[in-house]
Amino acid sequence: MPSHIDALDGDVHVFPRYLASTTGTGDPALAPLLQIACNLHHDDLGNAYLTAPDHTVRLGYLPESEDDGMWRVTAYKDPFGPPLWGVCFNETCPTEFVTAFTTALAEAYRQGPMNYLTGPDTTDGVPDPLPVITPLLVRGWRIDHPHWDAFAVQSPDELATLQYNTGDLDPEAELTTRETRWELWAGPPDFPYWYATASTNTPTVLLKAVTECISDPAPLPRWREEIFSYIEGKAQLTPIRPPAPSPLDVQRAAIRRPATRPAASVPRWSTTSRPATGTRR
Repeated sequence: MPSHIDALDGDVHVFPRYLASTTGTGDPALAPLLQIACNLHHDDLGNAYLTAPDHTVRLGYLPESEDDGMWRVTAYKDPFGPPLWGVCFNETCPTEFVTAFTTALAEAYRQGPMNYLTGPDTTDGVPDPLPVITPLLVRGWRIDHPHWDAFAVQSPDELATLQYNTGDLDPEAELTTRETRWELWAGPPDFPYWYATASTNTPTVLLKAVTECISDPAPLPRWREEIFSYIEGKAQLTPIRPPAPSPLDVQRAAIRRPATRPAASVPRWSTTSRPATGTRR
């Protein structure tokens, strides 16, 4: 997350960030994979598809899909075989969380197949959850045990949850349902504000990028008018203020100002355009 958050577009900060929602555009999350030369094409409905040059990674951005699985990412040891792992982010998931995942995936792809095409390094084939949950625990999330065959880590306000399911799972169901090794969501589990799922063989380094992002204490910028972009009535909203001018900015402004010209009033910062000169309001 950039440190100069006040300079970002938007007119409110949303806190905590897991109570934000989608930004309504997929470009930021697609960009990291485009930078590693993934091929991009669209279908007649407007869905977008990215494929790695060696066909080992595929991403679908599916605003016109039949379900709410907006983002689907899969990886393949054999381009003609079944996916090694699959991840899904639904249509309301904050775009920044998807971007954190695709950024980590692009970096892993640059480093080579061993970084994104290997399953869990354990004798029982089940991933070690510690690398994924550590960023959450460090930031005050708490471990819970909702079922005998699962444990969860919840945010301090209990409005966001990462659940890790133990035991044997159906590999095909992991790719097509919410019955997966990992599930992350905000709100009530049966009717979440948003959710994301990941199958057993998903590299933990990719999931850790998401848990680091979701638990980051910095708020996310959103437009107040676009109430779909945050959880109305739950999220804390604070106005975004423009950055204060530096001494150098003040000095430059003084140099540019003609000595004989009277000081002009400074318009209030706004998310709307200034009216054209001479326009009455």
